[in-house]
Amino acid sequence: MYFAIDNWGLLIAVVMVLIAAGVSVLMKLDIAKSLIWATIRSLVQLLAMGFILAYVIKQNNVWLVFGLIVLMLVAATQITLDRAKGIPKGLVPLILLSLTVTMLLMVSIVGELVVRPTPWYAPQFIVPLSGMLLGNTVSALALGLSRFFNSMRERYDEVNTLLALGATKWEAAKPSIISSITLGLLPTIATLASSGIVTIPGMMAGQIIAGQSPVNAAKYQFVVLAAISALTLLADSTILALVYKRCFISYDRYFMPPARTAGKKAGK
Repeated sequence: MYFAIDNWGLLIAVVMVLIAAGVSVLMKLDIAKSLIWATIRSLVQLLAMGFILAYVIKQNNVWLVFGLIVLMLVAATQITLDRAKGIPKGLVPLILLSLTVTMLLMVSIVGELVVRPTPWYAPQFIVPLSGMLLGNTVSALALGLSRFFNSMRERYDEVNTLLALGATKWEAAKPSIISSITLGLLPTIATLASSGIVTIPGMMAGQIIAGQSPVNAAKYQFVVLAAISALTLLADSTILALVYKRCFISYDRYFMPPARTAGKKAGK
């Protein structure tokens, strides 16, 4: 049995947020406007994606599926840049490349070896899976990049000493790379560890509410969590392997590129 949500249900959900915003005003938390704006934006974006997905699923066209995924990748790149703090300019191509290669790898493995949908580009499977993978990876990537460049700044004297003693660029940057990847993976590991006991994750809960078998929903959720974990590690490792040399100049001297100026467009 499927329990549909009507317009009154959506209205009540919005009212709940408005009440929370009112409480924040009374407590002088200064987050009411941000909360209301985020709620409106979320509702509009989710409904828009719902209508787009309905159209793409109905058409069942491989080019529409890939076109939508390309838009999602571009948006994920921009969101990563917006969330990452203290990173240099010019990282757009590297972030886009890292997300594209690793996400397509994970989607191919899950689609062709685990779920095996028919057709292989089934939009009702490929698009939501891509969205879940990107949504989780973007946060980890932004966190990892921020941590890496901040760590390299904090280790300025240590890095210069290592280079003076004959260390390579990789050896000098390795502690920052390891700490960045570890920090980016912590939320994913915590989600894996708590799923099924502390929480019922969104995909599993959604499938159960939609009337699917709880056991099958649990299998799908585990596959998605495993893919997210692998993708997060691969994406973080790939992007850091591509950007760590930005902290050095050609003759192995330490050079910390200036952070991207707030308010300027990425890559400029």
